[in-house]
Amino acid sequence: MIEPLALLVCATLFGGMILYSFGFAPFVFSTQEAAQAGRMLRAAFPRYYLFVLLCAAAAALLLVPLAPLRAAALGLVALSTIYTRQVLMVQINAARDAQLSGNEAARRRFGLLHGASVVLNIVQIVVAGWVIVGFL
Repeated sequence: MIEPLALLVCATLFGGMILYSFGFAPFVFSTQEAAQAGRMLRAAFPRYYLFVLLCAAAAALLLVPLAPLRAAALGLVALSTIYTRQVLMVQINAARDAQLSGNEAARRRFGLLHGASVVLNIVQIVVAGWVIVGFL
């Protein structure tokens, strides 16, 4: 019973990450003014990261007896999500706020931090996909 449950949790993680990253976020920016879209996504990101953290941790725990390497990979997704949610997101928001208040140096910092979060998110999606493919 653990294997189907682990697959479902990991598939939920993968699907949720794909939907948020390539569906919801672009939709918000295409339907809202930039300032409103930014506020909406800033409010949504903590919930998104909590979703990723909980799904990755649950799938990792379920997979420990079945596939320790894949469990460890999902454990790293969970740990990196804690960092992203508690540290990187705070830094991104501070840089964006500084940029919006006229600090041009903050524009570059925001770009670098945001780019790092995007790359990390893509790596996490790839890891979740790799775990799912391991069930085939």
